[in-house]
Formats: sequence, C-alpha cells, structure tokens
Amino acid sequence: MSLKKKALTGIAWSFAQQFSVQFISFFVSIILARLLLPAEFGLIGLIAVFIAVGNTLMNGGLTTSLIRTQDPEQKDYSTVFFINLTGSVIVYLCLYFSAPFIALFFKQKILTEIIRLYTLSFIINAFAGVQTARLTKAMDFKTQMAVQIPSLILGAALGIILAYKGYGVWSLVWMNLAQSALSAIQLWFYSGWRPDFSFDKARFRYHFGFGYKLMLSGLLDTIFSNIYNIVIGKFFSVAQLGFYTRALSVRQLPVQNISTALNKVTFPLFSGIQRDDARLKSVYKRLMQQVLFWVSAILVCLFVIAEPFFRVLFTEKWLPAVPYFQLLCVGGIMYPLQSYNLNILHVKGRSDLFLRLEIIKKTIVVIGIACAIPFGIYGLLYFQILSSFIAYFINSWYSGRMINYPLKEQIADILPIFTIAIMVGGAAWLLDYWLVSHHAGDLFRIAFVLSFYFILHLGLSIILKLPSIADFKQLVLKR
Repeated sequence: MSLKKKALTGIAWSFAQQFSVQFISFFVSIILARLLLPAEFGLIGLIAVFIAVGNTLMNGGLTTSLIRTQDPEQKDYSTVFFINLTGSVIVYLCLYFSAPFIALFFKQKILTEIIRLYTLSFIINAFAGVQTARLTKAMDFKTQMAVQIPSLILGAALGIILAYKGYGVWSLVWMNLAQSALSAIQLWFYSGWRPDFSFDKARFRYHFGFGYKLMLSGLLDTIFSNIYNIVIGKFFSVAQLGFYTRALSVRQLPVQNISTALNKVTFPLFSGIQRDDARLKSVYKRLMQQVLFWVSAILVCLFVIAEPFFRVLFTEKWLPAVPYFQLLCVGGIMYPLQSYNLNILHVKGRSDLFLRLEIIKKTIVVIGIACAIPFGIYGLLYFQILSSFIAYFINSWYSGRMINYPLKEQIADILPIFTIAIMVGGAAWLLDYWLVSHHAGDLFRIAFVLSFYFILHLGLSIILKLPSIADFKQLVLKR
C-alpha cells in the first residue's frame, strides 16, 4: 500500500474512531448532565489534573518511542509493557496515600474515596498500553474503533443507570472504571500480542532516553492543561468549575477530536518521511490548512449558537456555562495546530527542544494566571485565549525552521482561512440577533444559523479558491 493510500485510510478510520467515540460520549454526557448537578461534575474536574498526571507518568513517553522506532522487536514491546505496568502501580500507590491531602487542599472530604477508586484505571490501562501502540504504529484504527465503541456503550449504560438511581458523582467514577476494564480486555483479545516476560536493559535505555523527555514535557503540558481546573476549584465554587468543565468538554468535541484523530495519523505518517524535508513541509502545510479550515468554521459557528445550543441540550441550569464556552471556542481555534505542530519535533528526534519549549510556555502560563486571578474567572478565560496563540507562535517558529517553513509563511497561508471564518461568523451573529432570536424557537435558530453559516462559508471559500477546498476535493472526494 502506498504512503498516500495508507495515510488516507488511516485518516478515515482515525476520524471514524475518534468522532464515533466522542459523539457517543457527548450523547451520554447530555443524559448525565440532565441527571446530575454541575457541582458533581465539578468534583471530577477537581481531580482531572491528578488523573492526567498519573496517566502521563504511567506511560513515560515509552509508547511514543515504540511508534517512532523503525522495526521494533518483541523485546522492545515486552520491556515497555513491564515498565508501564510497574509505573502504574507506583503512581496508584502515590495517589492512594496522597488522596487525603488533596481532599484537604480543596476542602472536599469526598475526594479521598473518589481518588482511591477512580485511579485504579491506571493499572487497568497499563495492561493495554503496548497493544494500543502497536495498533497505532500499524495505523490500524479500525480495530481500535471496534474496541472502544462497545466499551464506551456498556460503561455509559452503567453510568446512566447509577445516575438515575441517585448515585451522583459515583456514577461517573464507575462508568470510567468499567470503560477502562472492557477496553483493556478487548485489546488483549484483538491485538494478538502478548509479553514474553523478558526485560532488555539496552532497549529500556534506548526508549527511556527518548521517552523521559517527552514524559517531562507531557507532565508540564498535563499540569498546565488542567491548571485552570485547579485554580477555579481552589478560588471559586465547585459549581463554577462544573460549568467550566462542561463548557470545555463541549468545545473539545470538535477541537480535540480533529486534533487527536490527526495526531494519531500524522505522527506515524511524518515518521515515514522524516528525512525528506521538502515532502514533510508539503504534507504539513496541506494538513495545517485543512485542519484550520474546518476547526475555525465549526468553532465560530458554535460561538454564534451557544445559548440556544446549551438550552436545548443541557436545560436552563447549564446556561451560566455559555459565556465560558464562547471564550473557550475562540482559544480553541489554534489548539490543533499548536498540538500537531510539535509532531515535527518528535519525528526529528528533538525531544530535548520539545521539553525546552514546554518549560518556556508553561512559565508564561504561570505568570499570566497569577496576573489574571484578581480579575476573576473571566480574566483566566481571556488569558487562556492569549496563551493559545502564544503557544502556536512558539511551536511553529521552531518546527517551521526544521522543514524550511517559517512562521511568516505559515501565517500567510492560514490568514485567508481565519478572515473568511470570522467574517461569515459576524454576518451569522448579526442575522440571528436582529432577525431570528426574537421571533423563533431555539431549534429553528440553531438550524437556521448552521445552514446560513456553512452555505456562505463554503460558497466564499470556493469563489476565493482556498487551497483547503482544492485539497479536500482531491484527498477526500478524489476529484
């Protein structure tokens, strides 16, 4: 199979996997949001950073090293498997004994038992980390989708039943554990790979030498990705954190899905052409334009319909999350670009530079948050927008130099996409505000704005001959 065909097949199944899983999750979240209170989601938001940190420590960047390694052997996989498993037990024990102190920090006693139960998922997930890495390296996202969907549906069914019966926040905890267990069992069955109880010190040093820098970078990124949860949970109410996490999860539906789906494909794809800078630049440029074209359109449109959208899906009790959501949409436009931008550093083996850039960006975030806290939660949200653009400029400056694609040229390539999305969004907002919102119901407003926005957006893009439209026709429609 040619690289292009393999990439297109991988992208198709990656998107199918990511979007099917996330849309099911989103549908489940709608049901749970109607059954549970914002404060109960806020409790899970309080421990999100500890869950994310644990997952990062457990993995240690070793599975990423497996994916980039040319022709890894059985001893590579087995060594990483046992390191991951040992790490997961250590991380779980650390959080188990730290749980009372975390609960004291947030002044929420219930967090002790929540953390001790929820973090069992670390050990469960460690059993399937290498199996997932093998499937990702082979771009076998079809199998991953076949594993995730039934795990998600069965776990969600358990969570909904428990929420309906009044178990509150515990329904979210048991739902996560069930999904992790079902997924791990299926991955062992479908992958066909088993460890052979061998441990190679040389292979460990090789993978750890690359992976530990990614682990440290991942730790920084994880902590600071969740730092807003920590700050909001500490200085504001748990209910406000619940509104913020709800707004963030809805924003992440298009943003993280597109980003994650592309990252799964672009890393092995870029790894395959890592020595051909001209080709790497061409592929990178086309993907960047394609990602921004769709992400900017979706997020600008969601910004316009945010209020009726939240009222229809989550009921009136979640309306305080609307302004949070709108600001997060603005900041989310750059997220996929700054994220998959860094794959260039990965495939070039510059995990040292990756770590250095993360330290620089996180230092900026710490200073910015400290300055924003006195201005309340909106000060934090406005700074989050600013930091997303700063992160993109920093990432693209260095990755662009490696493939002869300077920042100035990148901005020139994406500026027309930004301009069209914002102009059409402004027209849609004015039309909704002056003509529709006072005379129509929420469902009609949503349908009208969506239709108007995407017809005008696609029409202008075709008339102005944006490269992303031509690439979409060639790569997807094959015209």
